[in-house]
Amino acid sequence: MSELFLTINGRNYTVACEGGQEEHLGRLAEYVKMRVEELSESVGQIGDARLILMVALLISDELSDAYAEMASLRDGGVEGEGGGDSKAIGLASDKGDALSKGLEDLATRIDAIAQRLEDA
Repeated sequence: MSELFLTINGRNYTVACEGGQEEHLGRLAEYVKMRVEELSESVGQIGDARLILMVALLISDELSDAYAEMASLRDGGVEGEGGGDSKAIGLASDKGDALSKGLEDLATRIDAIAQRLEDA
């Protein structure tokens, strides 16, 4: 068991993890730290527990959207379709466009949530 020392919102935390998982956990912590900093800039310091809860909800929303996008792409997948490489490339391009649109929509939703939190 390893320990990782994190600083988020000016507070220090020690987190235990499996050996070899330190780098991965560190990347996750950096993402959470970034989101906390973004949110605290828009809504101010509203207390650690509330700030972390709000970030957890935002990240959960991102994850939910990613799962929905994956399911959508999987349902319209290339599997089982004949037609050779050019058709598969066209479908992959369409999926890339759909993913880009989905990411843009997600960014818009996150901005709207942040704005509502700021106005609250």
